[in-house]
Amino acid sequence: MFHVEQYRAFLCMTKDEERLKRLKNIVLNLPESPGCYQYFDDSGTIIYVGKAKNLKRRVSSYFNKTVQTRKTQILVSKIEDINYVVVPTDEDALLLENNLIKKYKPRYNILLKDDKTYPSVCVTNEEFPRVFKTRTINSKWGTYYGPFSHAGTLNNMLELIGKMYQIRRCRMPMTQEMIDNGKFKTCLEYHIKNCLAPCVGKQSRSDYLKSIDEIREILKGNTRIVCQKMLKEMQQLSAEMRFEEAMLLKRKYDLALEFVEKSEVIANYEHDIDVFSIADEEKCAYVNFLHVTNGCINQAFTFEYKKRVDETAENLLSLAIVEMRERYNSKSREIVLPFPIDTELKDVTITIPQRGEKKHLLDLSQANVRQYRFDKMKQAEKLNPEQRSVNLMKELQKKLGLSKLPMTIECFDNSNIQGSDAVAGCVVFKKAKPSKADYRKYNIKTVEGPDDYASMAEVVQRRYTRFIEEGTPLPDLIITDGGKGQMEVVRHVVEDILHLEIPIAGLAKDNRHRTSEFLFGFPPRTIGIELNSPLFQLLTRIQDEVHRYAITFHRDKRSKHQLHSELDQIKGVGEVTKTLLLKQFRSVKRLKEATLEDIADVVGIAKARLIKDALKEK
Repeated sequence: MFHVEQYRAFLCMTKDEERLKRLKNIVLNLPESPGCYQYFDDSGTIIYVGKAKNLKRRVSSYFNKTVQTRKTQILVSKIEDINYVVVPTDEDALLLENNLIKKYKPRYNILLKDDKTYPSVCVTNEEFPRVFKTRTINSKWGTYYGPFSHAGTLNNMLELIGKMYQIRRCRMPMTQEMIDNGKFKTCLEYHIKNCLAPCVGKQSRSDYLKSIDEIREILKGNTRIVCQKMLKEMQQLSAEMRFEEAMLLKRKYDLALEFVEKSEVIANYEHDIDVFSIADEEKCAYVNFLHVTNGCINQAFTFEYKKRVDETAENLLSLAIVEMRERYNSKSREIVLPFPIDTELKDVTITIPQRGEKKHLLDLSQANVRQYRFDKMKQAEKLNPEQRSVNLMKELQKKLGLSKLPMTIECFDNSNIQGSDAVAGCVVFKKAKPSKADYRKYNIKTVEGPDDYASMAEVVQRRYTRFIEEGTPLPDLIITDGGKGQMEVVRHVVEDILHLEIPIAGLAKDNRHRTSEFLFGFPPRTIGIELNSPLFQLLTRIQDEVHRYAITFHRDKRSKHQLHSELDQIKGVGEVTKTLLLKQFRSVKRLKEATLEDIADVVGIAKARLIKDALKEK
């Protein structure tokens, strides 16, 4: 007979099998054409929206257990119904997917983390328009230009506009009828030459609107075109001998030209270009967008996308292209990308440059996206200091292909002088930080002479034999302060003698005694790590720490050995006295150089004379 739990499990299994059978029947009847598909849960809510060149092939892939990841399995377990929309082209599918995601915000679709509002510039719809910076968009007020991701660039542009055109800054309603009726008086802005006072008729409405038209061109990124018009007008005025007007125009021209030269100029393209690049990670992705007009970058944004299912970099980039071009009203006919996408956009040329000016544009975009990701990581580390350690361990795990995070790392080093006073040290790093309570010193017991390999084998075998006997957790990674030879010795002890499975790495130094190579595997291979990266700095710190620890122990032992060998022959000097002298003077040489008064301060005048005389006779 079934138990109650078994019976419930049986019912659940039967119900799930029926659900999958019903969904697969829907999939079998899907058309093999472009379109969008939507997954619904048991409450009728859309939980996922996707696009496909071939609806039937794409949707059926979700129900293929051999290629399912964990995230896909969770999504499929929630699907109760499938709906789809057929569209004529891939681009239509992409646009529809973008609109549906924004409308329904499905739980398992990527989430655009847009937590800031960038400022724009508004040119109002008034008879005498005003120009100002704002973060509030209301189409009833006027025309908006932007947004601008860099506040400094926007402020410089508004400052240029203020110097060149001296338009009004007041907020009062102003019409030609009110001006003709004498409703206004000149204000301070006129007297300090920030405004030409159209409110009292000192500037005509036609001249004012001409300035507004030129301002609109500057805000669109067409400053070079404005400069060319000014130059032609200036030459015309000079030809007509209207030199004062030409000088006023030249002042504007110089200001505009200076602003253009300070801008990021790539090349004199006759058309607009959009540039996209992506940095893809496990849980999120970062997409950078540059908009180039007349050879100048006038818009640059980077956004973070939160991944919900196993979206590929290609899918994310395709969606971001549609999202950003729509958001910033870009009509560029050319898009520069780091790799091809499986989507055709109408009347748009996709370029994947390998060299030249467009490659420079792409490199600039990729540099921006890398910097944005680095800044986000830094911010996360400040909010959660432990996150930096976790990131370092994840990077090390990925570099070495480890099955789990190297939470505990142990590193060994030997120290001796021609085999005398041979010692070894072991330092322990937990969560990428030194755990000094777990450091251990070892006196070499079974090795005679300067044999580093035999000394390393003895220490490793002693340490991990004790771990096995006491049931102490083993480390996640062993690092030797040496190259391939040291690694093989440790491997022989760990795997062949103790039959343990612990990953083993090695740190080698160059002829200047600087960490230069990180080795892993058997046969050992060099793991490529950038020399200025945080991970390389961590590995260098581990190597420096174990070297410091081992050599300090060796020096202490050597000093103690030398001091005791000399003092053991002096009658009247016992262990307590020798310990006090060792603590104070550290070596026989320093003890001999010390004055009688210095020694008397430690052991008293009588013993001081005894020790001083005995060492003098020797």
